[in-house]
Parts: sequence; C-alpha cells; structure tokens
Amino acid sequence: MSRYTGPKLKVMRALGVELPGLSRKSIENRNYPPGQHGQKSRRPSDYGIRLMEKQKLRFNYGLTERQIQLLVKEAKSAHGPTGDKLLELLERRLDNLVFRAGFAPTAVAARQLVRHRHVTLNGRLVNIPSIRVNPGDKISLTDKGARIPATIECLETPVLAHPEWIRFEAPTRSATVTRLPAPDEVPFPIEVQHVVEYYAVRL
Repeated sequence: MSRYTGPKLKVMRALGVELPGLSRKSIENRNYPPGQHGQKSRRPSDYGIRLMEKQKLRFNYGLTERQIQLLVKEAKSAHGPTGDKLLELLERRLDNLVFRAGFAPTAVAARQLVRHRHVTLNGRLVNIPSIRVNPGDKISLTDKGARIPATIECLETPVLAHPEWIRFEAPTRSATVTRLPAPDEVPFPIEVQHVVEYYAVRL
C-alpha cells in the first residue's frame, strides 16, 4: 500500500483526531466523520477501534503499511513493551526529527526537506528520511533549506513546542537529540496497545 496523498482533513475527521504530522488544519469546526451520515452516532467494532489507532500512526508519520509492519516486527523483538518501543522507533525517524525540531510544518514537508538534501546529519548531507537518529545526533538546515518560505515561517512560529528530547539552537538553525523519546511525548492521543493487538493476528 502506497503513501496517502488525498485530502488530509478528511482523514483526521474520519479518525476523530488532529494529526500534526499530517496537516496544520484543525477539525474543531467539524469534529465528526465526513460523509452523509457523519454526524450520526456510531459505535465502532473492536476491529474498527484497533484499525483507527493503527491508521493514526500511519497517517501522522506518513508511512506505508509495509513500513509500519516492519517497525512492529522490530518492536516485538526488542526488550520492553512492544507499543512503547514502536512509538520510540517512529519518533526517531529523521524526517520526524526535522518536523519536531520545527524545521517543517508537517512530517510530509519534513520528508521533502530531507529528500531534497536541505538537511545535514552530524555535518553530512543526507536524503534518506527513514534514518534512525540516536542521542547525540545533530541535524542542521543548509543555507538553501533555511531560505525556503515554509521553513522560515516554521522557525518564526513553530507548529509544536519542542519536545524535551530535542535541544533546539536557533542561532545555528540546528537541533540535537539529547535522549530517546518517551511514549507519552507523541504529539497526539494514541492507544498504542490497540495497534499491537491489530497486528497480533496479522504478523
């Protein structure tokens, strides 16, 4: 399954949650599912609840279904709770770090910054959004990347507050990973155990 490129607000309304990595728009004025019967009260099935939690992760981080599956498998083989490890792995993606550092308005835009070689990792140009960062790693914007209008706007008015696991340095337009991200630092509500249960019968 490929990455989603359709209407972003429609996805957030369907899931009932704002996903900062997907869009800067708000569902406050229409906080009900899209469609003719969107405002009618419907109780989702257990499967529907698990699917929606999984979709939150997929759409916020902009991943394909295959990528999510591989991360779940890795999380299951690691020490500690599978759900917590999964969230850590997602937050440690380079494109997510670029987004959480305030260099891009969404994770999608952050991925483009990396793909177009506007970001350096530990002083080296990189173009692979899925690179996994570690404590001590430092990212910076190139001079060209720092002149992009959307980037300038984000640096002036960040979409999200910088999480505690990132040290942001405005003068150098850089950010350093100070520690591993914690599960409760994901910037939207998520019941990750439902995601684990969703894949328990599929992997």
